[in-house]
Amino acid sequence: MPREYRRKPRRPGPKLLGLDLGERRIGVAVSDDTGIIASPKRIVDMRYATLEDIARLATEFNVDGIVVGLPKGMSGDEGFQARETRAMAAEIEALVDVPIIFWDERLSSYIADQALSARVKSPRERRKQLDAIAAAVTLQSYLDANPLDRSTLG
Repeated sequence: MPREYRRKPRRPGPKLLGLDLGERRIGVAVSDDTGIIASPKRIVDMRYATLEDIARLATEFNVDGIVVGLPKGMSGDEGFQARETRAMAAEIEALVDVPIIFWDERLSSYIADQALSARVKSPRERRKQLDAIAAAVTLQSYLDANPLDRSTLG
């Protein structure tokens, strides 16, 4: 039986929003206008915000798409957290006019924590920044793996 090949979806544009979705906190990152560098922006505390607030960030930052970190196990399997992330992303997708792209976020929190521990000693301060840094790590991974085709940009 022949193996089916799917075409890689085209990157929606240079400016992307990165989200590290969590039950209590959502880390937010944004790429620069050239679509090369991801920067952490903020943490949204879901005790005081809604998914509508998250969807509004797409307009606020004027993005072409949203990259959502998909939590997978080290084996690549999707578990409960991945299902929860997909459900939250579906709710956000219904509120925005830009595509949502899922991207493997394995080890993003670990990488973010390692980066923070080198410069932020207080565990409380690290926790305040961790989700936004993890969102930036995931978004940067997507940007690096999916560079823009500069010949198609106007």
